Amino acid sequence: MQNHTVPSEMRALVWLGPHQMELQTLPTPVPGKHEVLVHVGAVGICGSELSGYLGHNSLRVPPLIMGHEAAGTIVAGAGILADGTPVHAGQRVTFNPLVTCGTCDRCKAGRVNLCRNRKLLSASLPGAFAEYVTVPAALCWHLPEKISFTAGSLAEPLACAVHAVELAQAHSGQNLLVLGAGPIGLCMIAAAKARGVKHIIVSDISDARLEIAKHWGATHTVNAKIADTVAATMAAFPNGVDIAIDAVGTGLVRNQAIKSVMPGGTVVLMGLHEDETAIPTNYIIRQEIRLMGSFCYSREAFATAVDLISRHVVKATPDWLIERPLSDGKMSFEELLAGTSPVTKIVLIP
Repeated sequence: MQNHTVPSEMRALVWLGPHQMELQTLPTPVPGKHEVLVHVGAVGICGSELSGYLGHNSLRVPPLIMGHEAAGTIVAGAGILADGTPVHAGQRVTFNPLVTCGTCDRCKAGRVNLCRNRKLLSASLPGAFAEYVTVPAALCWHLPEKISFTAGSLAEPLACAVHAVELAQAHSGQNLLVLGAGPIGLCMIAAAKARGVKHIIVSDISDARLEIAKHWGATHTVNAKIADTVAATMAAFPNGVDIAIDAVGTGLVRNQAIKSVMPGGTVVLMGLHEDETAIPTNYIIRQEIRLMGSFCYSREAFATAVDLISRHVVKATPDWLIERPLSDGKMSFEELLAGTSPVTKIVLIP
């Protein structure tokens, strides 16, 4: 492909240490073999990056360009996209930021998210809080013209949710408890509904978030600040729920998930907050509760997420999401951490 002319320098939001982030002018990256250069159109702030911003994530070492939920336009490079389409300038794409080796035992077994040599854009590789980012062509998915870059940037968090409900083998006729109504929790509702789950209870400590969860399809909600989540779940579903998915990651919430499922039920842990949690092991054994972790997504889950966004199942609407310029990045991180953000999701526009 013939490369478009790109500037030699770009603006990038660089994390320099706990609570330190600034716009810098840096050399524009050059795509390597089988890579493309993407002009970033939109990039979301992920909850995992909030802990990185605080310096609580050992995988993120400053100085670093974070940002892995993104979409944009290919302006240079070569290769084949995830759907088998040859790369050419002007293609609108979203991308899977998890770079895997393809040769280890986990990759060969089809468990690419567990690649022993995996690297994540925004952690061990430069991310997309910048005007340009390089990405392996094979990790890019075509984004239809009718879908905005902001909506396209939601493919990555949605893929996490799709993978979790797939691991849980969620299906029609089951009841689901989602703990946490942040962006991942909301995406969980959409992913579960897409698999036919009709009864979904959502727990959170924010009435505003719970109201949004209702709009997304939650049939029951619990404000965990004023009600007991387990008791409320049992009141709605006396036998317990079939599946509970934790999108928070604290010991309290993980235990709520375990105590809310029926005997033989499934608990999926997604929230990466507390590293270690005491859990009722004997209870898990006696109830034959299936307890599993869910990390990132499979290739198939990412494809499903792109399809759901392309069909407007998940939308970038102002009731839960706002766009801000890249220059507002530091302020946005601080607001999300302080709980003063007016919405659940902030997407930056370089």
